[in-house]
Amino acid sequence: MKLSYFPGCSLDGTAKEYGLSTEAICERLGVELVELPDWNCCGASSGHCTNRLLDQALGSRNLFIADRAGLDLAVACAACFTRFKNAAVALKEDKDFRQKMQEIMKSPYKGNFEIKHLLDVVCNTIGLATIKENIRKPLKGLKTVAYYGCVIVRPHELTQFDDEERPRSLDNLMEAMGTECLAWSYRTECCGASLALTTPSIVMNLCDNLVDMAREAGADCIVTACPLCLANLDMQPKKEKRMPVFYFTELLGLALGLDAKPWFRRHITNPMPLLESLNLVSA
Repeated sequence: MKLSYFPGCSLDGTAKEYGLSTEAICERLGVELVELPDWNCCGASSGHCTNRLLDQALGSRNLFIADRAGLDLAVACAACFTRFKNAAVALKEDKDFRQKMQEIMKSPYKGNFEIKHLLDVVCNTIGLATIKENIRKPLKGLKTVAYYGCVIVRPHELTQFDDEERPRSLDNLMEAMGTECLAWSYRTECCGASLALTTPSIVMNLCDNLVDMAREAGADCIVTACPLCLANLDMQPKKEKRMPVFYFTELLGLALGLDAKPWFRRHITNPMPLLESLNLVSA
């Protein structure tokens, strides 16, 4: 299986462990990721807050590159995913904008490809049956809660992925890995997103609440598919409240038998003691 791939800015920076684990699990599962050549930032979060045309143009340029490749596009970052979905709508419905972009890019735009979040790719394109066949180290004893955040599944008419109020894809994936994925009502609540840079007190309160609710549900850790969600949750200011937070690709890599420790060591809230206590990794 071959897919175009947009890593985005964060997967080579603050979320490097997400990028590395994404590449590793796809290689193990027989998926060839073809990185878009000469890609640019999607515009999140500042672009779409300041200038609508800039926002749509930034996303659309990447979609033109993907269009030329002729492959479905896998996007790992939740923010990039939603910006691309918005740009795709603009290219489809706004003829003047599409014409302007075609003139800039000096090529037509067909749009005959799907834009999929990486979680969708893993759960539905690769499929849970294939995942289960490749599990080498079931994550028995690990109690997780699945945290989707705001934009991966909402609004459904845009994302076209899972249920916007009661999503199950990440929960099902966690269960396929052998974890006990617990029910909780905060799976799509906001972490505060980019307010961490402007009004950090709001983010601290929101993330404290998320961790409290995850612990109340009985979880050992939170699992997410969004770089910004993990960054905010990983920087929990109160030591006594800290709970490990994982990218789903990291735990999937561990379950597939890959050496995941280099990824875990990049986290601010150290997840190694939890994993060592369950004999899922060695010291």
